[in-house]
Amino acid sequence: MASRCVAVITGGSRGIGRAIAEQFARIGFDLILSARHQEPLHHTAQQISQQYGVQVYSFASDLSQRQQIEQLSQFVKKTTDKIDVLVNNAGIFLPGQIHNEAEGVLETLMATNVYSAYHLTRALLPMMMEKQEGHIFNICSTASIMAYTNGGSYCISKYALLGMTRVLRQEMKPYNIRVTAVLPGATLTDSWAGTNLPPSRFMPAEDIGKAVVGAWQLSRYTVVEELLLRPPLGDI
Repeated sequence: MASRCVAVITGGSRGIGRAIAEQFARIGFDLILSARHQEPLHHTAQQISQQYGVQVYSFASDLSQRQQIEQLSQFVKKTTDKIDVLVNNAGIFLPGQIHNEAEGVLETLMATNVYSAYHLTRALLPMMMEKQEGHIFNICSTASIMAYTNGGSYCISKYALLGMTRVLRQEMKPYNIRVTAVLPGATLTDSWAGTNLPPSRFMPAEDIGKAVVGAWQLSRYTVVEELLLRPPLGDI
């Protein structure tokens, strides 16, 4: 891989992950993208590479599976000798309530939304710690700070991811590695397909990407610890 800055982004084939990838590519980053499904991931990688003239590598993996996290980390290490940015964006939403949601929902959401970020970060952190530089973005949610009735295990997992991010922030201070929790509210992605609400009620995913890149572009003397974004009219 070239000596340009490198961003590793999970859940990078669509939605917020793709928007973040495009914004980093726009400023000249090479990318390593991961998502569960090979075909849309490959298509996204090709499009971004052609549009922005950067190297985009892709590796399909289901990060709810520990073995596939390890496979992705090995791919990253074989592809680049440095990581400037790691974006833990892989995640799923399953609505429900704690008292009546299906058996296994908590385990599924924790594995996808929390354990994936935990294990991938642990696998790739040594590359950043050795160089004493880098920036980690964990894509949390407004559900990380505001419980709601139909949030169930999703809220639990997002609270946990925010907690993990806060702990990591403290741990990485001596290594000059910045850690940011990104907490987006309602964003116009496929998750809201079929909604009757107008697009104006949502944030565009592009804005999340711009905000993340903006946080990275600050000097090394400044870290945005938590980046909270909501539509002007608030939560839905």
